[in-house]
Amino acid sequence: MMTRFQWKWMLAFVFLFILFLLIQGYLTYSLNKSFLFASLVGLSIVFCIAFLLLKSFMQPLNDLMNILKRLTINHLNVDVPIDSSKDEFRRLAKTMSEMDAQLRNKIEEVSKEKDYLQTILKGMAEGVLVVDENSRIIMINDALQKLFSLSTEIVDKTPLEFIRHVDLERAIQEAIREGKNASFELIHPSSPNRIFEVNVVGISPSSPERHKEANGRRGAIAVFHDISRLKELEKVRQDFVANVSHELRTPLTTMKGYAETLLDGAWKEEVAFQFVQIINRHTDRLSKIVEDLLTLSKIESKEFQLKIERISILELIDDVFDFVEEFAHKKKINLSKEKIAPSLTLDADRKNLEQVLINLLDNAIKYGREGGEVTVSVIEKPKEIQFSIRDNGIGIPKEELTRIFERFYRVDKGRSQELGGTGLGLSIVKHLITAHGGQIWAESQPGEGSTFCFTLPKVNPVRKSSTF
Repeated sequence: MMTRFQWKWMLAFVFLFILFLLIQGYLTYSLNKSFLFASLVGLSIVFCIAFLLLKSFMQPLNDLMNILKRLTINHLNVDVPIDSSKDEFRRLAKTMSEMDAQLRNKIEEVSKEKDYLQTILKGMAEGVLVVDENSRIIMINDALQKLFSLSTEIVDKTPLEFIRHVDLERAIQEAIREGKNASFELIHPSSPNRIFEVNVVGISPSSPERHKEANGRRGAIAVFHDISRLKELEKVRQDFVANVSHELRTPLTTMKGYAETLLDGAWKEEVAFQFVQIINRHTDRLSKIVEDLLTLSKIESKEFQLKIERISILELIDDVFDFVEEFAHKKKINLSKEKIAPSLTLDADRKNLEQVLINLLDNAIKYGREGGEVTVSVIEKPKEIQFSIRDNGIGIPKEELTRIFERFYRVDKGRSQELGGTGLGLSIVKHLITAHGGQIWAESQPGEGSTFCFTLPKVNPVRKSSTF
């Protein structure tokens, strides 16, 4: 059964055939004017009908061509008109509508996946670098831009152009050519203290055709993980173990030596008494180290709690002075405090705050000049109280001030051991001040003495207990 479209073509053919016959008749049998006039009229009618049929045939084609052009320039969601009088065009238009809908769905899926991937990459703390099979950068995330101060202009360039590192270049090339995974450490080119663990993985082409076009080569992803803090903590741990070992070994070695001497027969009363005194002194030092280590461990644990209460600052300082007065008297050091109002109070853990002040005063007396003075002052501020402990001792070099609160760190190791210090007192002080929500720092000029200052909030929102 013939369709309307096929019928129109048939009619067009018939009219064209008649047109041909008329022209032939005109040329061959132009016998008189009446036949010529009839021929011209018939020819005009045929031309008009042929023109209308051709226009009717070309209009749907023009519409479809316009739609296809709009589709090629990403104008999706195009309304495809369907003329029910033209079966062939109707089927073609329907197919194009279905294709348009499928294409929109696919693009929407890809767009969602792209947004999802971009969100993940943007939220990552690690830097991400993606290169193609020619080792050209095709994408970097925000974290990598910040870590290496990069701009998006590096896209389509090679990693070697902004990070000159042999291991990175080698790992990327091996991942591209052979699909090998690699992991190594990279030091920031402009900041030696920044260390990254870099993992490089090869990316297989998305299709066999793409794999063939790339001659078996792959892309690669490099992930930069900042391990500077981990390295720093590892160094602190190693230093701590080394320091603890040294601090424990020194008194133990001394004690063992004198004990062996006594065992070998050094039983004269004066010699034996002197040896026992030395052993006892080193035993006390060893006990102090262990006690401070346990205290520090307790403060750093999650179970550590402060028992917050309202305390009088004047009474607290008087009690601490009573505790250290004998030690200060031996060194002929005068303890003084600037005028403190009896009504001045703050919320704090009294026992731990006493230990903070005792440790700081003990240090001030140890390193102060004989016959000198140690002064405690208190300044009231709107929301906090500032304590200052000032001495006129040997002072601390400026470059050492940032490290004096580290565990086992000593400015003068020989003098500290001679004075019986463990190297943990200031570290304990800093942890206790931090637990109270305060801050501590030191100011000093070599030869002119030192001032240790710390602040504590006047009011603690949790009066009964506070977990550090």
